[in-house]
Amino acid sequence: MFKYIVLILLSYLIGSIPFSYLTAKIMGNIDIRNYGSGNSGATNVLRTLGKKAGFIAFVGDFTKGFSVALIAKSTLGVDAAVIFSAFVVLGHCYPIFLKFKGGKGVATTGGTIFGLYPLIGIILLVILILIVKFTRIVSLASISAAVLFPIISILLKAPRSFIYYSLFLGAFVVYKHKSNINRLIHGTESKIKL
Repeated sequence: MFKYIVLILLSYLIGSIPFSYLTAKIMGNIDIRNYGSGNSGATNVLRTLGKKAGFIAFVGDFTKGFSVALIAKSTLGVDAAVIFSAFVVLGHCYPIFLKFKGGKGVATTGGTIFGLYPLIGIILLVILILIVKFTRIVSLASISAAVLFPIISILLKAPRSFIYYSLFLGAFVVYKHKSNINRLIHGTESKIKL
């Protein structure tokens, strides 16, 4: 039991590493929380500092989720891995290093999905890319992928623990986008340049 508590704490701390914040500091000498949406996530870095910085921030946030999920799955199995995956995402969204004000969890959640169930990750990534391509609205793509995450998991008969994970993370990502949903309803959501 103590081992799992330590691993949960470690997963949270890894998730708390603020790659998007660090990328903006290093590449733009800015505190990303003071720009754009005020969110310390890869999309805000993309909008504020451009594609290169946005890509680097995304890779960092994605990789911490992917590495925790993959290592946990290969050593402890899927049931344990979904728990640690949830905590790495929570660490990203509520990082101790940034006074618990982090990103919205999309890139890190995506990393965990690829680490746990790559086929579902590929399907969701294709959906996300297509929606961004046709609408240029990242939040709409992220929300759509979050809603479809548990549906696709159920259709592909993923392990029960993974389905529970998809329900929890799907709902959590939608919740983190509540301000975006309000702007989408009112037609004021920002678009990205492709």
